[in-house]
Amino acid sequence: MAGQAHPSSGGSRRRRLRLHPLACAASLLAAAALLAAPAAFGAQATVGLGTAAPFAVLAGSTVTNTGPSVISGDVGLDPGSAVTGFPPGIVIGGTMHVTDAVALQAQSDLTTAYNDAAGRSSTATISSDLAGQTLTSGVYTSATSLGLSGDLTLDAEGDPSAVFIFQAGTSLTTGSGAAITLTGGAQACNVFWQVGSSATIGTASQFVGVIMALDSISLTTGATLQGSALARNGAVTLDDNTITHATCATTASGTTTGGGTTATTPTTGTSGASGTTGTTGTAGTTTALPTAKKKPAAKKKPAARKKPAARKKPKPHHTVTVTTKPTPKRIPPKPKPATHKPPAFTG
Repeated sequence: MAGQAHPSSGGSRRRRLRLHPLACAASLLAAAALLAAPAAFGAQATVGLGTAAPFAVLAGSTVTNTGPSVISGDVGLDPGSAVTGFPPGIVIGGTMHVTDAVALQAQSDLTTAYNDAAGRSSTATISSDLAGQTLTSGVYTSATSLGLSGDLTLDAEGDPSAVFIFQAGTSLTTGSGAAITLTGGAQACNVFWQVGSSATIGTASQFVGVIMALDSISLTTGATLQGSALARNGAVTLDDNTITHATCATTASGTTTGGGTTATTPTTGTSGASGTTGTTGTAGTTTALPTAKKKPAAKKKPAARKKPAARKKPKPHHTVTVTTKPTPKRIPPKPKPATHKPPAFTG
């Protein structure tokens, strides 16, 4: 019996040895899945702004401007009615909507976007001052105020669709000359600041992103904003500022994110006679249209031969005949016969 058990033990060992590589492969796959999981779970969807997306400035009570501010995008107000300071402020590439149906709907969509950003699960808790930090995509939360006294870098790590969401429990305040730098393909349209009360952008600071404040937003002298200033209930106050509405560039897959709203851009299609875009391709690749064959150049007609100049007819020579009358011969006058007078009577 003992002799029979030995081969069985050896066979089991061999089977265990044969199964060992399969087990190692399964372990490696499981480890890879665990390593990839944080990146997949960490990806954030953009915040949809709806009809509020085209607005560079949107306020609830008033929009007040001082100095030659330049606003690129729509300017809206609802339910207030006072928009002052335009001119000298100017609106480029946008429309002014004051207490109309467009502004009303934009405020409604802003409320939805604000609640979406506020309800996102936090990736990390941050200190009250973001100066000197480099942050990657995620949701960053401060239970109270949030500030920026210097420079902040937002790094998308090569992903142009990377989303950055900042949740400020109360206020957002930047110092004079503070600046935000985007690297790694990061885009201003994918940066969102959800502010629990009011936001103040400091003098000559360079701010980036969509500010969604429950109350008011104030841009002090010379501050610039690449994004939008959207106040739900309070005022937006401007002072010689430049606000440029942010629109995301088209990615390689043919998807465009604009002001927090994801929209599919047709990059493939067949052009009809009127030049409009036809059926959208699923991969976003561009199908080249057949090049129209060039018509052979028309043969040039031989130049018309010039007619020889008409020969001038010689003018007829007029012969002038001069008739000379012969000089008449002079006939000497005939001598008159002498008259014989009778001699005088002397007697």
